[in-house]
Amino acid sequence: MKYTITNRIQQFQKTVISTTVTDTENSELLLENGLIKSYEILVKTQKEKRDVYIIGNGGSAAIASHAVIDFMNVGKISASTLHDSATLTCMANDYGYENAFSNIVKLTLKPHDILIAISSSGQSKNIINAVESAKKIGSIVITLSGFDSVNNLREMGDINFWCNSKDYGMVEIAHQFILHNMADRFMGTKS
Repeated sequence: MKYTITNRIQQFQKTVISTTVTDTENSELLLENGLIKSYEILVKTQKEKRDVYIIGNGGSAAIASHAVIDFMNVGKISASTLHDSATLTCMANDYGYENAFSNIVKLTLKPHDILIAISSSGQSKNIINAVESAKKIGSIVITLSGFDSVNNLREMGDINFWCNSKDYGMVEIAHQFILHNMADRFMGTKS
């Protein structure tokens, strides 16, 4: 059966191991090297007292909220989501949902802040527009996507994690695992 725990564990392992990481030049990095680069960016952000903002829709928004907790609690980084319901619905009502995050990004992020953008499909227009706005501001962007290897979000960030699966569950838990691993690396720096 496809959904036995043993089969799902094997699928998850395959999804994580086959994750592809690229940089701004679309050069491929080993997963560990992508995690190291992301961690180094987060350390610099922490030292410079800059902010991390994380966005996603639906399940990805829940992953964003969890990652904020880990970055704040473990990494001691100023981190926030941008999906406060009143703010997001106001921006969606006034400017259309595809521009909701983008308008919040324009008012919130500063140069060298980090935007972590999560989209299982990599095709969510509101996430893509927010990334475009963050890049114009001069923010650093880390993306997490999945499904089709040719997706818009996958080529937009300074570091891009693409999880090789078309299964929502596998992509979502792989994204959570990757973000948790970034935060967990701060535990190795505690004395």
